[in-house]
Amino acid sequence: METLEAQKPRVSVRRRAVAVRSFRCKNLVAVVEDPNDIRNIGTVIRNANALGVERVYIVDPRKALPDDWQQMRQRKSLSETSVSAVKWTFVKRFDSTAACLNHLEKHGFMSVVTSPHIKGKTSVFLHEGDYTQHTKLAVWFGNEKRGITPLAVERSEMCVAIPMFGMIESLNLGTSSGIVLYEITKQRREYQSKFRRGRRKGKRAEPLPTVMSREIDGFASSETEQADEPK
Repeated sequence: METLEAQKPRVSVRRRAVAVRSFRCKNLVAVVEDPNDIRNIGTVIRNANALGVERVYIVDPRKALPDDWQQMRQRKSLSETSVSAVKWTFVKRFDSTAACLNHLEKHGFMSVVTSPHIKGKTSVFLHEGDYTQHTKLAVWFGNEKRGITPLAVERSEMCVAIPMFGMIESLNLGTSSGIVLYEITKQRREYQSKFRRGRRKGKRAEPLPTVMSREIDGFASSETEQADEPK
């Protein structure tokens, strides 16, 4: 009896992993450029995982993180701040912005950066952008104090800004990444539900669901948290 009870959380986590797979936004990467605080890295990873972003890239010139993803998964500070999302989302680090851009461009990714309007660059408010035009898309978030570097802006397609309506005209990295990635994943999931990409490109005969059923969505959130709770 004890054996069966011990196996329940693992089975639930496995079922959840299978259930969410089809809702993941393929070929979507969130890039964090030179973050100061490791807690912010964990928050972005958590947001990315919860919203279905496929990968997270970290530009880490100070080498605060290990190169190997398996070692990152074992880093307590990342596991706790990401609420174990680092175990389920592939994370890759780069020594520099140029190295990350080179890697993305080599693999056919187009970049957009989160930044206020920059002269000479296409700039849109978040809700105005179309994030389904490119099969492979990287969304960049800048340093907490300095923002996005000129190099990242120069090699991006456009700047995306969150409209602000208060006296304060800035948001922290965790909040802004959550808002931006929600809109982008929502658009891309809707596109994926209607159209295929790759070899079988074209409109689907029957659209795929874009939201998980309540039965699947709520079946084991508490079990998942228990099974994945940082030790």
